[in-house]
Amino acid sequence: MVAAVGSWLDAKAHNGRWILRMDDLDPPRVEPRAIDSILRTLEAYGLHWDGEVVYQSMRNEAYEDALSKLQQSGQTYFCQCTRKDLTGQSIYPGTCRDRTEVEARLVRLRAKDEQVEWVDVGLGPCKFRVKEAIGDVVLRNAHGLFSYHLANVVDDMHMGVTHVVRGEDLKEATVAHLYLQTEFQGPVIRYHHLGLAYDAQGFKLSKQTHAPAVLAERREDVLNQVFHHLGLPSVDVAAPETMLQSAVASWRSKIAPTL
Repeated sequence: MVAAVGSWLDAKAHNGRWILRMDDLDPPRVEPRAIDSILRTLEAYGLHWDGEVVYQSMRNEAYEDALSKLQQSGQTYFCQCTRKDLTGQSIYPGTCRDRTEVEARLVRLRAKDEQVEWVDVGLGPCKFRVKEAIGDVVLRNAHGLFSYHLANVVDDMHMGVTHVVRGEDLKEATVAHLYLQTEFQGPVIRYHHLGLAYDAQGFKLSKQTHAPAVLAERREDVLNQVFHHLGLPSVDVAAPETMLQSAVASWRSKIAPTL
């Protein structure tokens, strides 16, 4: 809800469109009921999206075309390493990078040893070395599924995305996205990473930590909790749409120096 509300407010503060995209790139792991639940929850909270929902599972042709361009320019390589081979390593060590005879299990980006910088609306100046932050990330895995990084960059360009607002746990992903945007000569995107929400024990509220879902019955209370987390004043309890509209002015004032 923090990411949803923060990005919705940002879109409206910029007089823009709030786009809803489902990252359903891994069909065997997609739970249709979860998608329905997401849509119903957003609607219940007054978070109405602009245009049709985009499902990444329907855009494999675009991702294949983008990957082919990277391959043709020598910016990828085949890798035969398995997850077991890489146990305990968060960044790929480049095992297959310079091998000439490799089983084509998956495709990796041949990342250049350069620096990526951006001024983040939430985090301020950010600076990362590509090989240290992300390494040679996977672009298509052993099952033929395209990666989150490739798909998001291709879709951001295709959909004309100008602003991305998401949790700060994805700042390293932004390194990969900015790198790929440069390689594809895409437009500059403004990034805003939000502080994460934690429970009383200090664990991030997420499905991985089995955090309970937000309830439609507590919409007004939840929205004011989200506003507080985002550094915004509480608003009078009303219909969710009215509360959100009331918060747009506060959000616009909060980000005014970056507009």
